[in-house]
Amino acid sequence: MQSPPAGSKRRMDGSLLAADDRQRGQIKFHIRSGRLHKPGSSHKGGLLQRRVVITGMGLVTPLGIGVEDSWSALCAGKSGITEITRFDASTYLTRIAGEVKDFNAEDFMPKKEARRNELFISYAVAATRMALENARLEINSSNADRIGVVTGCGLGGLGIMEETILNIATKGPRRVSPFFIPMMIGNMAPGMISIQFGAKGPNLSLATACAAGAHAIGDSYKMIQHGMADAMITGGTEAVVSKTAVVGFNAMKALSTRNDEPQKASRPFDRDRDGFVIGEGCGILILEALDHALERGAPIQAEIAGFGLTGDGYHITSPCPDGDGAVRCMQTALDDAGLAPDKVDYINAHGTSTELNDLYESRAVKTVFKDHAYKLAISSTKSMTGHLLGGAGGIETVFSALSVSRDVIPPTINYENPADECDLDYVPNTARKTKVNVAMTNSFGFGGTNATLLLKKYTD
Repeated sequence: MQSPPAGSKRRMDGSLLAADDRQRGQIKFHIRSGRLHKPGSSHKGGLLQRRVVITGMGLVTPLGIGVEDSWSALCAGKSGITEITRFDASTYLTRIAGEVKDFNAEDFMPKKEARRNELFISYAVAATRMALENARLEINSSNADRIGVVTGCGLGGLGIMEETILNIATKGPRRVSPFFIPMMIGNMAPGMISIQFGAKGPNLSLATACAAGAHAIGDSYKMIQHGMADAMITGGTEAVVSKTAVVGFNAMKALSTRNDEPQKASRPFDRDRDGFVIGEGCGILILEALDHALERGAPIQAEIAGFGLTGDGYHITSPCPDGDGAVRCMQTALDDAGLAPDKVDYINAHGTSTELNDLYESRAVKTVFKDHAYKLAISSTKSMTGHLLGGAGGIETVFSALSVSRDVIPPTINYENPADECDLDYVPNTARKTKVNVAMTNSFGFGGTNATLLLKKYTD
C-alpha cells in the first residue's frame, strides 16, 4: 500500500487527510482513484463523482435568436412554424416547417468562416458564443485543455450534400467545393467550436438521431463528473429543412400535412395530431464541475442530477408499445440521481405529435411514476418549435433548465381534444407559474435509442 505523505493521517475508509488541509477540511486524496476530492464531489465505486452545474446557455430556434427571445415566445404559447421558405415546396405533401428566421452567421463569426460553414455548424458556433457570454467563461491557455466540446447532430449537412449531388449531375464533377466534406460531416460542429473558441479538451460528435443532443449533454455530464474535464460546451444542432429531408420523412408518413394551418400543425397528445413538423436550430449549454464554477464565481442556472440511456431492441422507427425502452431510460436517470419518482415536478416530453410516440411515451410515464404520473406536469415544447431532430435535446434541456431556475412550465399548445390514453396533465395551451424543483427531459430516436436527463435546482 502507498505510504502516507509526511504529516498525513489515514482515515478508516482508506483515504488520506493531508496535514496542511486537516484544519480546512477541504481537500481529500482518495487512495483508489488517486484524485483530489474537492467540495461538491463524492466518491462512488472508487470513482470521482463531482457535482455538475449549468452556468451558461445559448439558443437559436424557430422562436428567436437568443435565450430570452426564445423563452418569452415559448411561454407566450407562440408557434414558430410557418410555410417553408428555404425552397419551393409548393408541390410537396408537407409545405411547413419550423425555420430559424433572421439569422445572420456574420453576427457571430468572421465573414470568411460564415461562408464556409453549413447552417448547422453556424448555429452551433452562434449558440456557443451566447452560452459562453452567459456563463462569463473565458477560455485561455490556462484552462483550454480542461474544457471540451460534445455536440449531437442527427443528419449533419444533408442540405449541402443534396446541393452537391445536383451540381455533379448538372455541371460535372469539377464543380464541387473543396469545403463540401467539411461542411457536411457532423463532427465539424464541435470541431469549429473548438477552433473558434480554443476549447482543447475532449471533442466528440454524436449521431444518435433524435436523441443526439441529449446524449451529448449526458456524456458531457459524465466526463466532468469523473474528472475528464472541468467544463464542457455541449448540446445539439440541426439544419435539415431541405427537399431530401421533407421527401424522406413524407415517404415514411411521419410529417404533418396540415399545410393550411402551420401554427396548429404540431399538436402533441391531441387526438387530431397527424405527424411531426420538422424544425431547425441549436441549443448549447455550458456545464461545469461545481467546484470550478464556484471558484470563478460563475452564475449557476441549475444542476444536472442524472442521466439515463437505453436501447429498445424493437424496431427501426417505432418505439415499444409498452414503452419498455423509455421506462428503463427514465428509471435509470432517476437511479443515477438517487431521486424517487415523486420528486419530479415536470417532464419536458419527447412529445413529437406522432400517433405512436405520444401514446407510448404516456404509457411509459404512467409505468415509471404510477399515481404520481397524474400529479406531475408534462409539456411538449415541440408544439411550438417543431422537432429539431438531433438538435431537440439541446434546446429542450435549455428549456427545462429555465423551468427549474424560473419556476415556469411552458405549455403544450394545440392541445384541444385529448387522444386515447393521453390523459395526463400536459399543461394545455397556457404556461404555468409553479415551483419546479426537479425537471426531466426525454429524447427518443429512430433505431430505439433513448436518453433522459434530470435537472434540479442548485442548492449549496
